[in-house]
Amino acid sequence: MISMTRIAVFDSGLGSLSIIKTIQKICKTEIIYFADQKNFPYGNKTRKELDLIIKKSIDLLENKFSPELIVVGSNTPTIMLDIKNKNIIGVNPPINEAAKKTNSKNIAILATESVVKSKKLSMYIKKCKIPKKIKIHKINASNLVQLVESGKFLGNESYCKKIIKNSLKQFFFKNKIDTVTLSSTHLPFLKSLLQSEFPNIQFIDPAESIAIKILERIKNKQTKRNSLKIFSSDQTERFQKNLTNMRIKNKIKFLSI
Repeated sequence: MISMTRIAVFDSGLGSLSIIKTIQKICKTEIIYFADQKNFPYGNKTRKELDLIIKKSIDLLENKFSPELIVVGSNTPTIMLDIKNKNIIGVNPPINEAAKKTNSKNIAILATESVVKSKKLSMYIKKCKIPKKIKIHKINASNLVQLVESGKFLGNESYCKKIIKNSLKQFFFKNKIDTVTLSSTHLPFLKSLLQSEFPNIQFIDPAESIAIKILERIKNKQTKRNSLKIFSSDQTERFQKNLTNMRIKNKIKFLSI
């Protein structure tokens, strides 16, 4: 008999649901999604605070659900913390992919404030060994992350477009940006708006590389069909409303952290 696989994915809000859609396209597995709304946003936490939050979340998921793999569905803790556990997959900015696609040799990383300011991001970029002729620009996109978490991206397109334009247009134009990594899992929810505002720029979503990593690990232990259970540590009513607007029918259960 083939053993089945359970995967836990967690983030500080609804952001990493963008990863789940991609995972479910190429894998059949049971997914537990934990939205730690109580600690949203990760992007304004100190490294010490973040370390404590992430450890608590991992312990909670391991003890309650015994998953085979845990996906830390956020760039912020993946970049800022040293998580040394082979059963934990983090989400890093897809810089190497961006480097292959750029023609102008100017890449932008859209990430949360704490990631943009951290030395860890600089170290990660260095580790990627990007050719020197390619320039990497870091942009604090915490205000765009907030558009997603607040649910404004669902019903207020013109407002979101205005924020996107005001936040990015001048910078992109001035620095000849032609390729952008969506280095927060919230940002793929804005991808269509970003593409309509900047049709000549390529926006790269990290979800595909994560889904491929998961498939490599679980390909012989897939279930017959996908299943998804969603838990939240706070604001379950507002979260449920946002999910309903996203046509996600799952009922959210409260999970205390």
